[in-house]
Amino acid sequence: MPLELADKVAIVTGGSSGIGFGTAERMIAEGAKVVIADIDEARGKAAAARLGRNAAFRLTDVGQPDQVAALVHFATDTFGALHVMFNNAGISGVRRASLLEEDFSDFHRVLDTNLLGVFAGTAFAAKAMAENGGGSVINNASIGGVQPTPSQWAYNSSKAAVIHFSRSAAVELGAIGVRVNCVAPGNIETEILGNVMGTGLDEDAKAAMMENVRAFLIARQPIKLQGKPEDIAEAVLFLATERSRYITGTVIPVDGGQLAGNPSSSAEFKKLRNPET
Repeated sequence: MPLELADKVAIVTGGSSGIGFGTAERMIAEGAKVVIADIDEARGKAAAARLGRNAAFRLTDVGQPDQVAALVHFATDTFGALHVMFNNAGISGVRRASLLEEDFSDFHRVLDTNLLGVFAGTAFAAKAMAENGGGSVINNASIGGVQPTPSQWAYNSSKAAVIHFSRSAAVELGAIGVRVNCVAPGNIETEILGNVMGTGLDEDAKAAMMENVRAFLIARQPIKLQGKPEDIAEAVLFLATERSRYITGTVIPVDGGQLAGNPSSSAEFKKLRNPET
């Protein structure tokens, strides 16, 4: 079978690890040339080296629009064009026990990275894509942008805004052949959740905590599997290729069915109706 991204050029922000690295790896396997962007220079260079000659690294803080513009120019200068933009970079921010304890100290940092970075990445990428007849922008949202959860108000709000912005951009950019869609991950095995929830814990305690968290989340989703970065990579690949040429302005949850509903709630309700069972 022909490679789905042969002769295509992509940018993956936050590409040095987790979902970003997994997606860059998958795109290269399908023939793409990929620019990895990240704020971690050492890790980013190492990731690009692992991916081989069809990968390049660019140090980028996506919360700085001028750096995002420079990233797009770097991609077109290095590989000759731009066809796919995966605005993946994001941070979770500090979790608070209560909104009444929130001091908003990281609000702007979260919004700059998660939302302004997507604004800039979409705009600058679309401008470059228009010169090649169009392309695909995929923005990484979250099920937290669809379904409210406690403790991460800035994060969830930023992801909800990413979804609405992506739909708005899709309406405008379709005329120049640029599609804009979102993936909304849920319960994906990356470092981010552990680093946020495990603040102050040693590695053994953090690992034990995350094992309990994962078990809790899996119990509340219809598909009893732990999500992996490659699950997101497959959804992004679909949105990047001609298989999705008639799709724009949509959100694909990749969450084991969490947004569909909680099966444990159904079981508990059945027990209420039939206490003997």
